[in-house]
Amino acid sequence: MHAPITVTPARLPELLLAVATVRPVFLWGQPGIGKSSLVEQFAAALGMECVSLLGTQLAPEDLIGVPTIQDGLSCFCPPAVVARPEPYVLFLDELNASSHEVQKSFYSLILEGRLGEYRLPAGSVVVGAGNRAQDSAIVRPMSSALVNRMVHLHLVASPRDWLQWAAGAGIHPWVVDYVRARPDHLVSPAPKTEEPFSTPRSWHVLSDVLTSLGPDVSEDDVRTVALGCVSPVHARQFTASVALLRHAYDLDAILKGNLRWPADPAQRDVLYFLAQSLRARLGKELPRQRRGGSAESQALAHRAKGLLTELAEISLEVAQLVVAGGGEDGDGGDGQGLPAWFLSEVVRDLPRLAAARA
Repeated sequence: MHAPITVTPARLPELLLAVATVRPVFLWGQPGIGKSSLVEQFAAALGMECVSLLGTQLAPEDLIGVPTIQDGLSCFCPPAVVARPEPYVLFLDELNASSHEVQKSFYSLILEGRLGEYRLPAGSVVVGAGNRAQDSAIVRPMSSALVNRMVHLHLVASPRDWLQWAAGAGIHPWVVDYVRARPDHLVSPAPKTEEPFSTPRSWHVLSDVLTSLGPDVSEDDVRTVALGCVSPVHARQFTASVALLRHAYDLDAILKGNLRWPADPAQRDVLYFLAQSLRARLGKELPRQRRGGSAESQALAHRAKGLLTELAEISLEVAQLVVAGGGEDGDGGDGQGLPAWFLSEVVRDLPRLAAARA
């Protein structure tokens, strides 16, 4: 399903209130970004019960019901989980993962709010949800007849929304600090192989595990549980970020000159994380055109060139990753690369700065 326009979690309740109350809605989005939770929260906000049906666990007869004889005529008794007297929110989770026979069983329910002789109570809301084919999840193509019965919204994770939610949800401070520093790591593409990957749900899982392990958890255990919850690259950098917190390393302190790059080979993961954080900071705060930069951005560029010189003395490879991107984390995590004017100045000024230090 093509997604020309996407919706963030913060905007979804307003859209559902306007759209889902008049027409069935289908939410598209990768696994673990909170589709189910958002629908449940929407139902709670309406003061209605949320009844979830999992498409992958249904057979057609689970919806159609079983036949009985009434007044000499056969009729189907709809399942009690659906046939309710009061209006409610019917959530059809993993609808596009169900078999085609099950999908066909939903036609009249989605279009007319009807199952056989039973009709959903007036005011009921129908919301479907499913993953996308590119997410390596179990999906089946929906027929055009089913697609045409719903309004389609494409949900994407928003680091800002997630951090606002995390502030009141008891998320472990290490996880909050990491996502705040690397919001681009909140979500990673689903891998083609069977390994963990990063989503809002997997970060929540890691938070729960860290809370259970307690504040004295060892660095080895942090690495072990992180690798079991989020993507391998993010797990290693998360472990490094925890080491930063415990050893009082901080990128802002390094930028201000209060701390130096960690030079101990045993802290190479910490060095790598700090370097990638510097690249992300530069990609975010430096203007695309030098002429439009503020005094603060120019000061940041000047300081960064000096720090790159110092970094190259410790590890030329890590310094090159800051400038060129690449490595395990793709483009360094900034998503847009460094401005061309800054890269030109780095090439021009670094030899001079290195000579001055020598």
